[in-house]
Amino acid sequence: MQENAPSLTAEQFAQHTSRIAASVSSVIDGKPEAVRSALVCLLAEGHLLIEDVPGVGKTMLARALAASVDATVRRIQFTPDLLPGDVTGVAVYDPVEREFEFKRGAIFAHIVIADEINRASPKTQSALLEAMEEHQVTVDGSSHHLPQPFLVVATQNPLEMEGTYPLPEAQRDRFMMRISMGYPDAAAETLMLRQRDVANPLSAIAPVTDAATVRALISWARRVHVAESLEEYAVALAQATRQDPSLHLGASPRATLQLVRAAKVVAALDGRDYVVPDDLADLVIPVFAHRLLAARGVHRAGAQPVEAALRQIVSRVPVPFAARV
Repeated sequence: MQENAPSLTAEQFAQHTSRIAASVSSVIDGKPEAVRSALVCLLAEGHLLIEDVPGVGKTMLARALAASVDATVRRIQFTPDLLPGDVTGVAVYDPVEREFEFKRGAIFAHIVIADEINRASPKTQSALLEAMEEHQVTVDGSSHHLPQPFLVVATQNPLEMEGTYPLPEAQRDRFMMRISMGYPDAAAETLMLRQRDVANPLSAIAPVTDAATVRALISWARRVHVAESLEEYAVALAQATRQDPSLHLGASPRATLQLVRAAKVVAALDGRDYVVPDDLADLVIPVFAHRLLAARGVHRAGAQPVEAALRQIVSRVPVPFAARV
């Protein structure tokens, strides 16, 4: 519960977040932006979707973040035969007590790694919807609350790969951010060959914080100031996606809310207690892009029509002046 979280100063916030980032970065070489995105989602109470080809460190990033926090961690390998009850849990009849007893599923953890989420059926994918939005699961009419903090780090392979199912719009909208790892540069890949031929770097990670401290970090980030003009700017960016003719599906109100929450954490990580316009503008693509759909036929204009449309929107939506008031 939030009331059990210790209060922090700005200096302590910086110290704790720097330790988490350094711990994860010790395993993920040359990907500081990916590490930062994972930390933003954790502290903004969002969820992270990592999409890329196999073997570039998607699961390693999720496991490194989990290992850096002294909290409960579960990994779910999504496969075509995975059932919704395997994720949420099921009610099992106890013949001795003559009543049904709820057996918790793998979703009951502070950090849940949903590995290759798009290899499971849409029915199983939908088992995450309530958990990710309301931090609870409902089985046979009874609600069961999830621990706090609660973060889902999901990995998925590109849709062109065999045996994948596209995530439905409602599922994609639950993720605060989507990122791609990309291939490492030559120096980072060479260093990986030297280090991992001897030992698994994950085994060397020790927790640098705990769940109570993470709750305190979340509480601190919530208090970051957002000027009214910047709230209007965030809404203007979202509305522009709904009016753009090159987009068939625009950003949801949930996307607007998560854009502002993520911007608060980015400001806090940069040592500020207030949000500036660049915080919002820089997050538009990672927060909005996976939720949007290009209009029919627009895909001929380029390989990433949604990202191109978002860049144009950011360039034409007026930026508020004197935002800090």
